Amino acid sequence: MKITWLGHSGFRIEIGDQILLVDPWITGNPSFPDGAEEAATQGGTHILITHGHGDHAADAPRLSEKLGAPVICVHELGEIWSAEGIKAQGMGKGGTQTLGTVTVTMVNAVHSSSIDYQGGVQYAGGEAGFIVKGEGHCIYISGDTDIMADMEWIGDYHKPDIGLICAGGHYTMDMDAVAYVAKKYFNFTTLIPSHFGTFGLLAQSPQPLIDALPDINVIAPIVMQPVTI
Repeated sequence: MKITWLGHSGFRIEIGDQILLVDPWITGNPSFPDGAEEAATQGGTHILITHGHGDHAADAPRLSEKLGAPVICVHELGEIWSAEGIKAQGMGKGGTQTLGTVTVTMVNAVHSSSIDYQGGVQYAGGEAGFIVKGEGHCIYISGDTDIMADMEWIGDYHKPDIGLICAGGHYTMDMDAVAYVAKKYFNFTTLIPSHFGTFGLLAQSPQPLIDALPDINVIAPIVMQPVTI
C-alpha cells in the first residue's frame, strides 16, 4: 500500500486493485506543487469526498470527468453533481461500497458542508469520514471533524490500524485533540496528520503530535512523497 499526501486534506491511496483520491484539492491549493497533477491523479479509480467545502471538493467534478472515476460522497452532494452530469455515487453514513478488493464505508464527522453552486452557497448534505479496508489494513479517514463520541465505536467496531486525521486546528481538531483521541479511542500503528500548514490560521508543524504519541508511528507527511505500508 502507498499513501501519498497531496497537501491540505488530500491523499492518494494505492490499495489492493484501487487508486483512491481523497479530497483531492489541487486548483488553488498553496501546498500542492505546480505541474504535479498528473503524478498525483494518474490511474485514479474513485474519488472520495468527505464534504462539499471547496478546499476538499472543488476539483472533484473536473477530475472525475478527466479520469472517468466515479465520485463517492454523501447522497445530497451526489444528487447535485449527478444533475450536472458528474458520475457520482452518493451514499449514506453506515453504508459500504465494494470496489474490487477494497471496501469503503462512510462514517460520521462533526463539521459542516456546503458547496458554491449557481452563484450562491447550497447545503451539500452531512459531513463524513471514511473507513477503507484492503490488503489486511483498515484506514480511518476522519474528514474535517471535532472530537466526537462516535470515535469510540468507530475504533471498537472497525479497529483501524492507520489514521489519516485532520489536525490543524481552527476549523478542525488541533494536535492536542488528535493526541487525545488517538490514546482514548483508537489503536493506531500509523497516524498521518492532515489539514495543517496550508494557511496561517492552521498549525504549521505536526511535531507536537509526534512528541505526544511516542508509541505510534506518527508520520510528518511531505507532499507528493509516498509512504509505503
